[in-house]
Amino acid sequence: MSRQPESWSEGFRAVEKDRDQTIGLPEPARNGQVSLEEALWGRMSVREYRDQALSLAQVGQLLWAAQGLSDASGHRTVASAGALYPLEVYLVAGKVEELEAGVYHYLPGEHGLRRIASGDIRSSLASAALDQRWMETAPVILVIAAEYERTHAKYGERTIRFVHMEVGAAAQNVYLEAESLGLGTVFVGAFYELRVQSDMELTENVTPLCLMPVGYE
Repeated sequence: MSRQPESWSEGFRAVEKDRDQTIGLPEPARNGQVSLEEALWGRMSVREYRDQALSLAQVGQLLWAAQGLSDASGHRTVASAGALYPLEVYLVAGKVEELEAGVYHYLPGEHGLRRIASGDIRSSLASAALDQRWMETAPVILVIAAEYERTHAKYGERTIRFVHMEVGAAAQNVYLEAESLGLGTVFVGAFYELRVQSDMELTENVTPLCLMPVGYE
């Protein structure tokens, strides 16, 4: 039987400790049943999803495709100017087997998740995305964000161009991985940035750039 916190501060410390723990993801597969050509042929934007949970392995595969490590030296699945990797990927989980609803930060080095907020915020994100209510039916929403300063320190005025190229490449990886897993997704760029940032409890230096709901068609 679990012991109840004796005080508000004790409960707060317990939550903070839980947030610091890394949730390991299944090792990503490196060969699938769908060829690259088949994934390219079948790739399309999907805005209707079945009410079916995703597995932790599927979620891990999608996150790895977006920004996972591709070798032991730290290179990732998406090319980055100067190998500075300004992108951060977040998982808004609503229906994932073996994972509580909440907002999670993907950690490429550990191929794991760190929870940064509890609760299902899919409806809030749909509202922030100009009230596109269909988004809340997807079991998960991937959020690709950026810390521009990582790139700006080296590339100055070229920063926006380079970062936005990288976001496009990461999103295409998610599209193709979703197709290979028998899932559907779509790139959503119309949303109120500050509302998404607030709903997800992101820091001011992390700018959300795209939302990608994912689920079974």
